Amino acid sequence: MSNEESFHTLLANVDYPMFVVTAAAHGSRAGCLVGFVTQCSMDPPRLLVLLSKINRTYRLSLETDILVVHFLHESNYDLAVLFGEKTGDEVDKFTACQWQEGPQRTPVLRGTRGWVAGSILARLDAGDHVAHLLKVNTAMTDVPGPPLAFQSVREIEPGHPA
Repeated sequence: MSNEESFHTLLANVDYPMFVVTAAAHGSRAGCLVGFVTQCSMDPPRLLVLLSKINRTYRLSLETDILVVHFLHESNYDLAVLFGEKTGDEVDKFTACQWQEGPQRTPVLRGTRGWVAGSILARLDAGDHVAHLLKVNTAMTDVPGPPLAFQSVREIEPGHPA
């Protein structure tokens, strides 16, 4: 087995939480399902969010300095499908869910475990994704409960190739 095959085999059964990241700039909005999010500092609070270079949310993230990271609840499967299978290049995902304007007019989804709005401090090329280091500006809780995890959504067909 190659190194790449071994790497993918090791990660195949890892179960990590899923998120929806939203961005807004110049009157446009975007959002996508994301699995690559991690806390990277406690003091000061920081998140590292990786966005695929081929999706609309990434392109819009280059035009703004704020991202909103939504922590999905296990009951948010439909949101995961909406933001994972649909591409903002073809549909307005926000017409199919409940949301409100948040910091800098960035969409904040309703009914998730909560969300964090953060200023983008730095971007780092990470291969097929770009890492966005966020300074946590606002953190809000909404619906308590267990997170929606990767193994529950792994069969979702991505709106863009992974």
